[in-house]
Amino acid sequence: MTDIYLVRHGQASFGKANYDKLSELGAQQAVWLGDYFHHRDIQFDSVFMGDMVRHRETNEGIAQGLSAGGKYLPEATRDSALNEFNFQAVAAAYLSRFPEDKVPEGASPAEFYRLLKKAMLAWSQDELEHGLLDETWAQFEGRVGSMLTRLQNSDAKRVLVVSSGGAIAMMLKHILGYDSATVINMNLQIRNASFSQCFANKRGVHLNNFNSVPHLDVTDRLHAITYS
Repeated sequence: MTDIYLVRHGQASFGKANYDKLSELGAQQAVWLGDYFHHRDIQFDSVFMGDMVRHRETNEGIAQGLSAGGKYLPEATRDSALNEFNFQAVAAAYLSRFPEDKVPEGASPAEFYRLLKKAMLAWSQDELEHGLLDETWAQFEGRVGSMLTRLQNSDAKRVLVVSSGGAIAMMLKHILGYDSATVINMNLQIRNASFSQCFANKRGVHLNNFNSVPHLDVTDRLHAITYS
């Protein structure tokens, strides 16, 4: 049996020119997660991550937290199947069809996420122009499903997987069998530097817990529970 920890990256730089980089808080979240793994004596014999900057920086933070306690991560295998979908392209494709839904400059994050939710729903229903997208919803679902199969067939005892909210929500779709609308809702619920734990064998993959942040759910760190 393989014990799989699906970790979403730490807080990224929302609203900055380069989103694909951890904020100062995001880097700290990752270190705290590594420290939690150390204190729980959770050791990994295999690591996979996407090839985005925020994935690498999160993995480095976890490794830093572990190393302070004398534990170390194996070298990570990078795989673009674990990358987030291009939410900017999805939003732009949606707005090319529904320009009246454009969010004004300086809008709140909540308004942006309402737009993203509508755009993702249209994407999932194959209503957006394929030429404006990096991938279709079916292609996104397929690449994530292929990665899950690879993890399921791993010989490792415990695997760390560092990815993004959308990819993790899609992976859970394959595990739990929910619909596309639920992928979207689950994506927006997944907290930064959270982990969802699964058990896998040749017969299937089973979710044990979802969206856990025990390393942040303490009085002096509640401010560090974030979603973007």
